[in-house]
Amino acid sequence: MTISIFHKRYFQLPRSEIGHLRFILESYDGLAFARTLDKQNGLVEIAFPASRSADVEILLSALTVEIGLQEVPAPAQLPPL
Repeated sequence: MTISIFHKRYFQLPRSEIGHLRFILESYDGLAFARTLDKQNGLVEIAFPASRSADVEILLSALTVEIGLQEVPAPAQLPPL
């Protein structure tokens, strides 16, 4: 059994906005982390501690409007870290 300390959600956004997303998340110092899974299709994984879920939800809602972030189902296979 694997215990994850992070919640993970998956999003698609315009490729040109991936750097902007990473910059925004890094500016919140540990709130959430982004990993690009498919740069051609703008697919990213956002991981965050369960204790910060409420704050992350507010930020993700704002980013939906600001950069066109759209939640998608988890991919069938994830690339290794």
